[in-house]
Formats: sequence, structure tokens, C-alpha cells
Amino acid sequence: MNKTISLCMIVKNEEKVLDRCLNSVENKVDEIIIIDTGSTDSTMEIARKYTEKVYSYQWADDFAAARNRSLEYAESDYILVLDADEYLESNTDLKTVVGSGKDYYLIRIRNLLSFGWAHTHTAIRLFVNKPQLKYKNRLHEHLDTMNENYEYSNEMADFVILHTGYMNETLAEKDKLSRNLPIMLKEVAENPNGYNLFNTGNVYYSLGNYKKAIEFYQRSYPLSKDKSYTPELLTRIATCLSYLDKHEEGLRVLEDAVEIFPNTVDLRYAQGKIYFEAGYFKDAELTFRKCVVMGDKGITVTEGAGGYGAHYYLSLLYYKKGELAKSYDEIIKVIQEKKLFVPGLNHYFEIILKGNIPFEDVKQNINNIYNISNVEELRWLMESMYSLRHPLLNEYLDSYSLTVEDKIRAVALLFDKKYEESKHCWEQISVGEENALDVLVLATILNDQTLFQLIQPLLNLSNKEQKTLYTFLMDGKNDKKPVITTRTEEIIMKVITHLISLQEFDVFEKISTMILKSDVDINIRLGEVLVNYGFNEVAIDVLSKCFERQPRNSMLVRLLGDVCLKSGYLQDAQLFYSRLLELKPEYSSYERCFNLYEALNDSEGMGVIKAEIKKKFRFSDWVNS
Repeated sequence: MNKTISLCMIVKNEEKVLDRCLNSVENKVDEIIIIDTGSTDSTMEIARKYTEKVYSYQWADDFAAARNRSLEYAESDYILVLDADEYLESNTDLKTVVGSGKDYYLIRIRNLLSFGWAHTHTAIRLFVNKPQLKYKNRLHEHLDTMNENYEYSNEMADFVILHTGYMNETLAEKDKLSRNLPIMLKEVAENPNGYNLFNTGNVYYSLGNYKKAIEFYQRSYPLSKDKSYTPELLTRIATCLSYLDKHEEGLRVLEDAVEIFPNTVDLRYAQGKIYFEAGYFKDAELTFRKCVVMGDKGITVTEGAGGYGAHYYLSLLYYKKGELAKSYDEIIKVIQEKKLFVPGLNHYFEIILKGNIPFEDVKQNINNIYNISNVEELRWLMESMYSLRHPLLNEYLDSYSLTVEDKIRAVALLFDKKYEESKHCWEQISVGEENALDVLVLATILNDQTLFQLIQPLLNLSNKEQKTLYTFLMDGKNDKKPVITTRTEEIIMKVITHLISLQEFDVFEKISTMILKSDVDINIRLGEVLVNYGFNEVAIDVLSKCFERQPRNSMLVRLLGDVCLKSGYLQDAQLFYSRLLELKPEYSSYERCFNLYEALNDSEGMGVIKAEIKKKFRFSDWVNS
């Protein structure tokens, strides 16, 4: 005989998501029970479209109590628990799952995050309707299956619950983090076990208070060494330390953890990211390669940690090293595996802009990977092209006869070098802060005073800063050394970056001439931009002049060493890297020196540097291989 199933939910002000949730289970359960804890929107009306069993409940800062109240109304053999921002896939067959007759089922919860990321963990959401199976904990409530008086059978179910509650926009709207913290602190004060301490750390982690998060994680660890969440706890401790710029302390936490939990890819993935942030590029590369071999394994998994996420970081790593061909190869793997992944798609367009890859090749790649007839895929492509101001945007808008906002059309025309048409568009619409820089770029190219004045109020500059900006971008005739604030410097660098992308080199040269009359700091920024776009010879000239004025600027010395190495000026690179070791004897400086000796085919030099790394940087593994 088929087992019956009750859906039990607690809700409050869920009108935006409740219909999706209930519609996904309507024909999969035998009854629906809704406990409302004080909704002031249309939540209860939506619930009553699906069930008569809608009950009001006085909220008392206790999720377990509310959950248990919902269970009291259940009359079926089994109970399914969902939150309003969760839903089931259409092919989910709950009746087949409970047909095995287990006491409870472990379900994979796939948390859909912003920009295409996802995170999967496992929880008990389907269980037999027995009086002794009740919830514990005010916050992060969980089913009490550890009662010594009972033994429960269980198995992993073959369906997934999709959860959208951790997407950035949802978090901002519901203010979950601030709401949850007082409840969690009350719970942990009354019952300071490892699980509660871990979850309190998670709340502080989500709030960005990493020091406080570490306090609770460290208190949790001695009580949690044999728990299923232990790998996640160690990952969080290491990540918090990295966010606080304590990279080597984070690596120390993970040093043994990756060996103790060899089948948990998230630990390796976190290790790779910390190596990357600390400039341990060789170790980061090896670690992400290990992640790819492992695949997405573990009780809790950041989706793609063993696949597209690892390839994404490899692409960033090669990009940062200036190895654009390798970076391109990795990002292609990313978008082939996860097409609608915003960071990957944006990075793809960033690489092709700086790598001078022919647009025909780009279009061929896009057509091979994306189904342009799919509305969602086309929309994501257009949004990515718009956010990066890619020259192909206008061509795609025309090719597919897309109707878009006027501001998007104006941007598309600008970066397709149809300047007068773009100007006409801007003159017809109200320009907002989002597009102030676009109009400023156009004003600079056309030397158009009217457009320049149009966006002055949107730039939030003082009168003096506005005059400086005008001198640099429009006039270019001031013989005095201009004074540049941080804000004007930022705007000028963004403008010249777009000018390079648009190949408006005459205008770029005019502004660069003004920059060369200015302070060293903005000249170094100019040199960085030139290096990023492959103008290495010009960059060396600019940066060398800066070096004459600031020979002990470690960032400048590093830049010069990098661009000389990339350009094949190995003796010059050796001089700059030797100086860098004096000024900043950190790991990344030693790795640069090793790369130089490798390029020189100097085995002795390579051996000396490896020995120094072994002696000074114990968390570097590649030197032992």
C-alpha cells in the first residue's frame, strides 16, 4: 500500500515565493499544513488556494517550537518539511522514495546563490510520522535522531530540494542575518554545544564579522571533531583567516585537514583560493588541478569546486600572471561546463578584449557553446556584454532584433564606435549615475562640452576636481603640474582603459601626455594599464621614469620585473627582482625569482631559490615535488 505524505511548513510574509513552492508539491503529497507566524502580506491567501489547513501561531523566537507545532497536525505516514523559498523539481517522485520504508531520508539541498554559484548540503527533510521525532534548537533547528532510546533506519534519497533564500537580493529583502543573530546567541548561551557554536559562527561569517566568527568556530572545534560538519567548520576557519589577511594561518588550518578528509573537495578548493590570494601561484595551480581530479565530492559541496569553479580560478591565476592563452583555455572549460555562470562569462569577455582575439572567433565560440534561440541564455550573454561594455553588444542586439532600454542601446552604439548615434541617444534620455562614465568617455572622444557638462552633477566631484578632470580629458593644454585626487585619478584611469578598448589612441596619447606631467602614483597606474593591454615597451618606458623617482617603491619594482620578464629582458628582470627581494622578501617575490631563473635555464639559481622557499615558507608544497 502506498505511504501517505504530509507537507509541514512554517511561513511569514512569503507571498513572492510561496506559490512556486506549493505548486511544486501539489500533486506529490497527500496533505499540506501551513503554520503562519504573523504574515502581513498575502501569504495566507496564497496558502488557502492549496489547503484548508492554515493555522496562525504566536512567534516566540523559536523555530523548533514552530516546526513541532506543524507536525502536530500531520495525519500521514511520512512528513516532508520545506521552507517557502524552496521547491521540488517536476520529476521528483516522493512516493517511490518512501516506499523503501526507512525512518528518515537524507536530502541534498541545492542552495542557488547569486551570479550562478551554488552550494549543496545534506539534511533530513523527509521522515516517518512518529511522536518521538521532534525538532530541537531555536535557530538552525534539526530533527532529533540521536535519542538513545530509539534506533532509526535511514538512506540517501535520490531527489534534490532547490533553495533560493541565500541569493543576495533575497537576503537584503528579508534581512535574515540581523533577524537570526539574537535568536542564535540566546540558543548558544543556553546550550553551547559544537553545533550551536558552529552555526553562531556562520551567522557572524555571513555578516562579514570574521573575527567574531573565528571565536565561535574555535570554540566549536573541540566539540565537533567527529561531526559531519567538521570539514565545513575547518574550511570556514581557514577562509576567515584569509579574509583577515592571515593567509599562512589559514594554510596551517588546512595543512592536515586535506589529508584527514581526502574526499572533501571544498577543503582543497579553500586551500587553492588561499594560495592564490597569498601569491603562492605554483601551489594554487597544483591544488586546483587536484580539485578537478577529485570532482565535486563531500557532504557539503560548493558546486563546481571540483570542476568549473577550479577552472575559473585557474583562469584568474593565469590571467594575473599575464598568460592570456592559458587563461583563455581555462575559461572556455568554465563556460562549456556552466554556461550561465556570471563571473565566468564576464571573465571570458575580459580576456578576449585584452587578448585581441578576433571577433569572428569570439562569435564562433559563443555560437558553439550557447543556444542563442534560448531566451535566458541570450539574456545572460547580453547582460554580460553590457556590464563589460563589449564591442559585440550592438551587433548581437541588431542580429536578433532585440528591444532593450535606451541606455543599453546608447552604450552598445558607443562601444561599436557609432559615436554620433550614441550621442543622439543620450540626448534623448535621462542619464543616471550608472552611465555617467559612458557619457564621459563619449564626451572625451568627441571633445563635446555639452556632454561633459551633462554628467558633471553625477560624478560627485568638487569644483576643483571638475576643473582637473576637464583639463585632462577635454583641454589637455595645462602646462602646470596638475593636482589629482584619488577620485579624479580613478575616473581618468577608467576613461583611458575604455579608450584603449576602443582603439582611440590619439585621444589616449593626449591624456597620457598630461598624466606624464603628474605625480608618480598615477604614472604607475598608467604603466599598469599599458601592461594589462600588452603595450609592454611603452609601459617599460613609463615605469622606468617612475623608478628614477621612487627606486624603493616595491609595487613599482615588481611591475618592472614582471614586464621585463614577459618581454624577454631577462637581465633587467633579474636586477628588479633582486631589488624586490630586498624590499619585500615575501613568498611571491621568491616565486618570481624562480620563474626568472627557469626562463634563464639557470639550474643553480633555481636550486638556491627552492632551498630558500623550503627554509622560509613551510606551506609551499611544490618545492618538495
